[in-house]
Amino acid sequence: MVSHAQTHRLESGGLIDRSAPLNFRFDGKTFAGFQGDTLASALIANGVKLVGRSFKYHRPRGILTSGSEEPNALVELRTGARREPNTKATTAELYDGLEAASQNCWPSLRHDLMAMNQLFSPIFVAGFYYKTFMWPAKFWEAIYEPAIRRAAGLGRAPGVADPDHYDKAWAHCDVLIAGSGPAGLATALAAGRSGARVVLCEEDFALGGRLLADGGTIDGMPAAEWTSRTLAELATLPDVRIMNRTTLFGVYDGGTYGAIERVNDHLPSPPEHQVRQRLWRIVAKRCVVAAGAIERPIVFAGNDTPGVMMASAMRTYVARYAATPAKRIALFTNNEDGWRTVETALSAGLQIAAVVDARPDVSAAHRALAAKAGFPVLNGSVASVEGGKDGVRKISISLTGGARAEVEADGLAVSGGWNPAVGLTSYHRGRPKWQDDISAFVPDGAPPGMVAAGAANGAFGLGACLSQGFAAGAAAAHSAGHHGNAGTPPVADDEAFSLAPLWHVAGKGKAFVDYQHDVTASDIELAQREGFESVEHLKRYTTLGMATDQGKTSNVAGLAILAAVSGKSIPETGTTIYRPPYVPVAIGAFAGHHRDENFHATRLTPSHHWAAEQGAVFVDTGLWKRAQWYPR
Repeated sequence: MVSHAQTHRLESGGLIDRSAPLNFRFDGKTFAGFQGDTLASALIANGVKLVGRSFKYHRPRGILTSGSEEPNALVELRTGARREPNTKATTAELYDGLEAASQNCWPSLRHDLMAMNQLFSPIFVAGFYYKTFMWPAKFWEAIYEPAIRRAAGLGRAPGVADPDHYDKAWAHCDVLIAGSGPAGLATALAAGRSGARVVLCEEDFALGGRLLADGGTIDGMPAAEWTSRTLAELATLPDVRIMNRTTLFGVYDGGTYGAIERVNDHLPSPPEHQVRQRLWRIVAKRCVVAAGAIERPIVFAGNDTPGVMMASAMRTYVARYAATPAKRIALFTNNEDGWRTVETALSAGLQIAAVVDARPDVSAAHRALAAKAGFPVLNGSVASVEGGKDGVRKISISLTGGARAEVEADGLAVSGGWNPAVGLTSYHRGRPKWQDDISAFVPDGAPPGMVAAGAANGAFGLGACLSQGFAAGAAAAHSAGHHGNAGTPPVADDEAFSLAPLWHVAGKGKAFVDYQHDVTASDIELAQREGFESVEHLKRYTTLGMATDQGKTSNVAGLAILAAVSGKSIPETGTTIYRPPYVPVAIGAFAGHHRDENFHATRLTPSHHWAAEQGAVFVDTGLWKRAQWYPR
């Protein structure tokens, strides 16, 4: 029986299948969702804002993003031997009977006694483990170390063997594509039409990337229609293979790539004689990374309050899932893209409390929209957010000129700009380069045979994504020896782009950079004062970017704060080394069928069967069974 109604579900819209209702459980309570939901979108639709606790301070945390970059909404999925900790609710596809539980809390998520760690925050600063537990020395092994080990970690690993099976497979292609957004689909079109063997990997269960939420017009038709037609054409090309639920996670020597396919993770358990996941080793002559970009937060006091969410994630939940993270929304942005969330929210009938824009000039069109909808446009920045476990209540704003203002809202959408997804292009120790016009790092020094296209290459406009992707696909096919007619590229207009870089709003209260590991702006400033100015030292001293999201939402803001307090530019400060895997991969997938009695081959000598008949006692000598002695 469902104990909660979907109070935050829109009556119409979205890409969910309302004819296929699903029931699921979170922390023992039963909720309802629909086919096409993720666990995160279903929780939002049911009005759930508190989904987790942070690692160090056990602060209440809500859903921040809508993808694999999520640092907050980590849950234990399934039960018993199939329980898997640290699963991102934003990527967990909803199915009937799904069981999920919060983690890193005791005795419950809402009443977590470990939240008392916040009282000791003056002690738990950057590098506290090097400065405390020093005396008396005999307490280390008897008290300190056991206590630290008990407190460490997030989720619980099951104590029994994994009952599922995993597989490994090889694939060979001319052109490998990461991502199925506008750039990825355009790449596949050009390469496929040219006659190349194409493999496209998409981590989502639905194809389209940002088109699923942002829409647009391509070739004079709605983006959804263009996507449908493109996928239909790709399906007719004999050498094009599209793999959804598949993440390209690593780049290795010789044009070899690692990918994890979640074959049956969208079911309670795999059907009989089927695998749960499949590890792919893909050998490609060329690779086009069209993995998009990740929206970055702005660091300010209270930015971890449940109900504070990335602006692109908020419009994804509204437009794609018909789920409303809040009923009265405020927006804090330093760029043009943030305003798209306002337009999406208004079209869904939601109320806009205010827009706080850090740019000195806001377009006349936006001001006209605000006047028509009846909300203020404030020039300045969000200084702090008041709220708690139940979400945002009040937002304090520092206006340009020094005045202050307050706005009441139950949700805050934040947009600090976009960071191209440079992970895959940097896995051979290539360092991305800084691009001033977008205030972000873009790929540089990619592995041989790899190029980036679209938002992953710093081109955020829809038209630019399509043109770059199409050109990259045609060039990749040509260099692989295929010269067929690629046809004409798809066409779309580019959206206006305007950004005023803003990383940190100084103020009272904790301002978080790394949400999962509780790394604050003051931690970075302290580390710099103590001599940790190297980005690699900063990372290890503060644990910035060392959580399960590997700094996807935190690293660039952290580097910007370090640069500011060091008196350097962001390019001079540099970045850390990127390492695979791009997303967590189950250990069972790496093992495949090589486990238990199949862990390695058993080799028998020519005399083995004779020795066995004589009652020999065998010992393992490497991979060989050798007769050691014969009892009499």
